[in-house]
Amino acid sequence: MTVHDDDILDFDFVDDETRELNSQTRSGGQRPPGGGPPPSGPRGPRRPQFRPPQGITPLLRLAGFVVFAILVIVLLAVWVQGCAGDDTDTVYGNYMADMGAVGRDSQKIGNDLATLLTTPGLTQNELETRLGGLIQQQQLDVTRAQDIDPPGPLTPANASAIQALNLRVSGLQGLLDTFRTTKDSDDATAAGEQLSTQGQRLEASDVVWRDLFQGAATETMASEGVEDVKAPVSVFVQNPDLYTARSMSSIWQRVHGASTGGTSPGAHGSALAFTKVQPANIQLSTTNETRIDISTDLSFEVGVQNSGENQEVGVQVTLTIPAQPTPIVKNGTIDVIDPGEMKVVTFSDFPDFPFGEDVTVQVSVKPVAGETNTGNNSAEYPVVFSLEPS
Repeated sequence: MTVHDDDILDFDFVDDETRELNSQTRSGGQRPPGGGPPPSGPRGPRRPQFRPPQGITPLLRLAGFVVFAILVIVLLAVWVQGCAGDDTDTVYGNYMADMGAVGRDSQKIGNDLATLLTTPGLTQNELETRLGGLIQQQQLDVTRAQDIDPPGPLTPANASAIQALNLRVSGLQGLLDTFRTTKDSDDATAAGEQLSTQGQRLEASDVVWRDLFQGAATETMASEGVEDVKAPVSVFVQNPDLYTARSMSSIWQRVHGASTGGTSPGAHGSALAFTKVQPANIQLSTTNETRIDISTDLSFEVGVQNSGENQEVGVQVTLTIPAQPTPIVKNGTIDVIDPGEMKVVTFSDFPDFPFGEDVTVQVSVKPVAGETNTGNNSAEYPVVFSLEPS
């Protein structure tokens, strides 16, 4: 092999120190390819030599950097997911707050309707005016609900809530229309059945709200991972007994009687049937003294019966314990009671009783309009309160 060939095949088989030593021992510089005199002056810069890192320390550093980068990415992903979850809870919470306001207002309209139907002396004109106002209020609730934008997964449940509100509008309008169309009728039974049909719409609205909105929304939020957000309750019919055919027939008769300037024909009356102490289930006697053991859950149940031939509304019941220095007085009201029906009024949450004293518990039922026999409207029961046996 010639000197020229050796220069051309100058592979990097030796380290820098050996190369530098060889360079110093050469008598001349490298010849250019093709022969000729060696170049004069210092050689140009040598190309940088790239070699893989030697030893285990650089590899450990690289591995540590990779692990750290992965940890940062994971933590960032968790943080982003947490922020997204908080935003989701906020969106659902705001929606339920808006629907809750609508549901509460609609429930109040239902309570106002019950109060209207049980108002003593209510005339046809008064009923039509006030019922028309309730219809307008309920229609506004429908509009408010339609303007609320639900989260995507709650769209079906939101539609069911609007359906429930529309059923309430329909039921209210049906009641008003029926009262108007039967105004000149003398068939109370038929009128009561028609009115009861509209009342069933109102009851159906509660089922739709509870099952298809409240229940469905609760399941959807659980599947979406939404926590601490509850679907609101809205109960339009608090007392289903008010909307039975029998009850609505009596309401229709009472409204017609008031519209003609008097009470409904037939006897009117209410009677005190019994007074019991709970939880011992002891019936008080007007002739024998009864010992009553004092406890935190002590209550009195007063049974009242409609002893007349007409439905009565707003029947007031009062229980008095003549304690010192101030008597204990409790008041209750029966919204509606049909002829021959028995209803119970419960009195509870009493302050301190007159311990160890002989006292008389007094119970009275206020006479209803047109009642002539009031001899069975009140009673006095001799009792003594004592500490509950340990």
